[in-house]
Amino acid sequence: MLFYDCSTAPNPRRARIFIAEKGLEIETREISIAKGEQLSPEFRGINPRATVPVLVTDDGTVLAENIAIATYLEARFPEPPLMGTTPEEKGRVAMWNAIAEGQGGMAVGEAFRNAHPAMKGRALPGPLDLPQIPELAERGVRRTHAFFELLETRLRESPWLAGDAFTLADITGFVFTDFARVVKLRPPEENTATQDWLTRMRVRPSSGL
Repeated sequence: MLFYDCSTAPNPRRARIFIAEKGLEIETREISIAKGEQLSPEFRGINPRATVPVLVTDDGTVLAENIAIATYLEARFPEPPLMGTTPEEKGRVAMWNAIAEGQGGMAVGEAFRNAHPAMKGRALPGPLDLPQIPELAERGVRRTHAFFELLETRLRESPWLAGDAFTLADITGFVFTDFARVVKLRPPEENTATQDWLTRMRVRPSSGL
């Protein structure tokens, strides 16, 4: 297998943590988004959508989305389970992973890509050059605050996002919560359930990747 990574971006970090939690060592190639390497003809020959992460399997299958990479690795290396073991658990993991991605990741991304100078002309990932829209940056900040409150409500009900066990959903939620620092946002200290969850996430060796 071959893993295409970017050490500074949140989405590849999600895959890195998942790989580490599986106890796997996979050959890795760094793709620098800062240098625009994801837009190179060489990389677009691998993933025409010009995004990372990408996992190329042993038979040459190219998987270019986090959920696809996780699903493949979970099926091939089922221990430890990170996507649930019962139908109910699998459903909850899928649901909370989607919530963390849609309500958290997209919110932070909206705030970051529409305001940060480094993202000028690159308001969305992928091959298209798109202008920043300041109003979307403001909306992204509001959505990120709402995501922090959603996290707190859920974590007051459950020790982990999808239930009693650490899963892919926690990886997604943690990475995007941590990445919110790029828009100078953090979960409030008074959100004690979230702070406890973050502490438990940060003591996992994979969280430093």
